[in-house]
Amino acid sequence: MKISVVIPLYNKKDSIVNTINTVLNQTVLPNEIIIVNDGSTDGSDKIVSKLEHPLVRLIYQNNSGVSVARNTGVDKAKHEWIAFLDADDIWNVNYLKEIKALAKEYPNSNVLATAYLMEDYKGKQTPIKLNKITFKNDTGILTNYFEVATYSHPPLWSSAIVIKKEALQEINGFPLGIKSGEDLLTWAKLAIKNEIAYNLKALAVFVQDSAHTYDNKPNRIPEKVDIVGQQLYDLYKKNKEVTCLKEYISSWKKMRASIYLRLGLRYKSIKESLEAIYYNPSNKLVYAYLVLTIVPNSVLNKILKKNQK
Repeated sequence: MKISVVIPLYNKKDSIVNTINTVLNQTVLPNEIIIVNDGSTDGSDKIVSKLEHPLVRLIYQNNSGVSVARNTGVDKAKHEWIAFLDADDIWNVNYLKEIKALAKEYPNSNVLATAYLMEDYKGKQTPIKLNKITFKNDTGILTNYFEVATYSHPPLWSSAIVIKKEALQEINGFPLGIKSGEDLLTWAKLAIKNEIAYNLKALAVFVQDSAHTYDNKPNRIPEKVDIVGQQLYDLYKKNKEVTCLKEYISSWKKMRASIYLRLGLRYKSIKESLEAIYYNPSNKLVYAYLVLTIVPNSVLNKILKKNQK
């Protein structure tokens, strides 16, 4: 099993070396590490170029966004398996060793993934919550991906997933023209077509800024045209037999409603909440969002922080 690691890089001068070192310190090394510099302006690329490590390959492109950077890395990769890692996240020292064991145990799986920790800007690490898991051991096949994704933290994440190159090419890679949710849409497309082998051990760390932890407002407004929601619905129309795919669309709408609520855009939060209820009337938290649209901001933020997943 030969693995190409793809790391999209945009203005991460303070974290990129630490991220690369978590790859170089693996007990089982990858076959190459591709850093795709997406038009960084803070000198991140110069820091990488000074490493001069034989496994590290630095590729340049004009600033085009993370999806293009990931697709570029996939196109340039020399090997069958692609391991993605964001430029400010880190791997457990045994991450790739466990991934290779997963591939050996489940040879028919084109997608390999593990659980992960979330680290807030204060350095506190918290394991993700996973519900509706159907296997009893540490590893198994995620046969009900959309059910798990609907009732848990996202089980798949961009720094704890390894995918066969041909599986990515079959879905035309990461979607272009989407600023948020492009990864969730990619995982959904992969889940429809591929078997996902999963390890419940938390073997990577998602390093979050304050906007992710409810200590600050979100740093991005949801896109006006919900392309992710539209494409998820298109998937649903073609795959209505897939368990919880419709409910998963409700979860996406709930996410958008939450962001609008935190930004004080209450009308838009109401609209997204109503759409979430349409796709899943039993999505109880969305009804709470509707009530919260009349709550003062100071109280609202405290409630959302207390009840975040």
